[in-house]
Amino acid sequence: MPKLPIAFVLFALVNPLYAADTPIYQRIDFQTEVDKEITNDLLTASLSVELNNKNPALLAKELTTITNDALKMGTAYNTVKLTSGNQQTYPIYNDKNKLDGWRGRAEIMVSSKDFKAAGELISQLQSKLQLNNLNFSVAPETRRSAENQLISEAVAAFRTRADSIKTAWNAKSYKLVQMNLGTSNNQPPHPMYMVRAAKMDMMEAAPAAEYSGGQSRLNVQVSGSIELEN
Repeated sequence: MPKLPIAFVLFALVNPLYAADTPIYQRIDFQTEVDKEITNDLLTASLSVELNNKNPALLAKELTTITNDALKMGTAYNTVKLTSGNQQTYPIYNDKNKLDGWRGRAEIMVSSKDFKAAGELISQLQSKLQLNNLNFSVAPETRRSAENQLISEAVAAFRTRADSIKTAWNAKSYKLVQMNLGTSNNQPPHPMYMVRAAKMDMMEAAPAAEYSGGQSRLNVQVSGSIELEN
């Protein structure tokens, strides 16, 4: 009869005892989430002007002059950020496919947390430029602060759910296997309030509009897995 190695014999004797003492885990996957309504505190808008001219150089000069005047106007509002956007010039052809002139477009971008000042400036800018769009959102720094708070709440909710699962399963304990964090920002459509005059002289500023930014819903999800010890 062949002799078994001593190490193998010892393992065969000890292994049943080791297996009996090894805890058995049941893996559970689940998710928790928390959300919060956050006031939109950032206004962004774009305005533009479009002009025609037979001379492309004069057209570019006119666009630049209007843009520069708008930027100078913005210096009176230190809580509003005003920047120049795209400026382009393209040819216009007549029905005989011959060059008939040039058309140019220049943009101005507005962003601010001061809705009142931004509304006043936008109204003044509309004496020379057209308001294209107006949006309200949560500023990045506000979003980060709110997310940090919600992450703490979501993790606490995850732990509470894990304890409830352990109790319901009548388990001795549990250990965390993995955890994933996710965030989402749901901004419902918000109507834009803008005052328009039926016939307004180009040198006359539009009446100042009062803006309300509305709210966005910030959501944080925590998903993960735990193993229950029976």
